[in-house]
Amino acid sequence: MKGGLGDIMKQAQAMQENMQKAEEELSRIEVTGTSGAGLVEIVMTCRHDVKAVSIDPELMQDDREVLEDLVAAAMNDAVRKAEIRVQDKMGGLTAGLNIPAGFKLPF
Repeated sequence: MKGGLGDIMKQAQAMQENMQKAEEELSRIEVTGTSGAGLVEIVMTCRHDVKAVSIDPELMQDDREVLEDLVAAAMNDAVRKAEIRVQDKMGGLTAGLNIPAGFKLPF
């Protein structure tokens, strides 16, 4: 029995180390969210740190409300892309664990 518990502890420690490495890697992966057929672009990491915002100069002449909507849409697009990358990356680490649906990892 003691060997079984020791094995479980080793597996848990290895998984924790792998998750930490994956977190570090995800902090370097960048995704680009776009809206308005590329008129607004937002670059962010998979940790949701925004790195750059690019707005086509012609949008500056449009309605402020249109610009605000396009920035929000690009941000949402970037967040969705980042979440997909996180799920892809972390899915392999959590395979075999019975994590309930809807449970979010701490990052």
